[in-house]
Amino acid sequence: MDFDARLAPYAAHSSKSRGRSHQEPPAGSRSEFQRDRDRIIHSTAFRRLEYKTQVFLNHEGDLFRTRLTHSIEVAQIGRTLARSLQLNEDLVEACALAHDLGHTPFGHVGQDVLNECMKDYGGFEHNLQSLRVVDHLEEHYGAFDGLNLTFETREGILKHCSLTNARQLGELGQRFIGRSQPSLEAQLTNLADEIAYNNHDIDDGLRSGLLTMAQMEEVDLFARHRHAVEAQYPGLPGRRALYETIRLMITAMTADLVETSAALIADAAPQGIDDVRAAPPLIRFSETMRAETTALKRFLYANLYRHFQVNRMRVKASRIVQELFDAFIKDPVLLPSDYQVEGDPMRQARKIADYIAGMTDRYAIREHRRIFSLDHF
Repeated sequence: MDFDARLAPYAAHSSKSRGRSHQEPPAGSRSEFQRDRDRIIHSTAFRRLEYKTQVFLNHEGDLFRTRLTHSIEVAQIGRTLARSLQLNEDLVEACALAHDLGHTPFGHVGQDVLNECMKDYGGFEHNLQSLRVVDHLEEHYGAFDGLNLTFETREGILKHCSLTNARQLGELGQRFIGRSQPSLEAQLTNLADEIAYNNHDIDDGLRSGLLTMAQMEEVDLFARHRHAVEAQYPGLPGRRALYETIRLMITAMTADLVETSAALIADAAPQGIDDVRAAPPLIRFSETMRAETTALKRFLYANLYRHFQVNRMRVKASRIVQELFDAFIKDPVLLPSDYQVEGDPMRQARKIADYIAGMTDRYAIREHRRIFSLDHF
């Protein structure tokens, strides 16, 4: 079966994959990237994303995004973009669904605190942790640790990486050292992620009441499409008007990205994925759209991510992660036995980071209560 028949020559072809760390027989009716996607969906870490914070803690409302629903939205946007550019949709979907597998509980604050806790033990990077999850921590197979994903999927998961860590990753880390590019599918997934969170955070912010429509009108990108909806549907109720506005914004962003990227690809004329790796980034917004999305991100940072009510939860979440780490590093006997390491402080700290990063929001809260609350014996 030819899974690559409709792909452009510069796309990532599953038949030309750099392969897996452990050789396996062909996947039969699935391409290698479809097999990767399926393994990710069935992983324990993927299920945990349902109870990990995007912006709002999981228990704050049933309709707010979680890491799981965010990842699904990234995959949907990514597949649409990939189809338009004749890229490999299955690889994009696999990268999108796996990109947050290593994220800590409590969103970015959990990552920041855990990185500070680990500063004397090699630090903590959630992208690198996602790779660690699929390479080592998942336990599904008799022949190997992890999920044994293809090089291309692993490359797409690792969006950022410090040079120190890149030097320990062999072939996978070379692009950070040599400043080359990943596949177009990996580049595209990165921007699909941005499109998804920029738009769904507006929805969640307004739903929560932390943002108002009047505030959002200050953002040119939002105001322009909001006015277009009002002109087309006078008197449309608020929630439906908001959904129409966000739909138009996503359409505008994706259309701009496809048009700009198609032109860049045509100019560079890559004949294969190796040419893509040697070229500058080819999946981009236009300069106009980039300026507008940057302004939107700055607005959300100032008015939503740093809203005082969000900050209150950030402080609570920071204390939970910090105090859990401090308790475990001081007394590793508090950890489950398979996370205890004798005689190696560096390995012990990394196992603690694995344990905390793997927690859902509610499990972290429960574990904190078990250790520190006198009401739990």
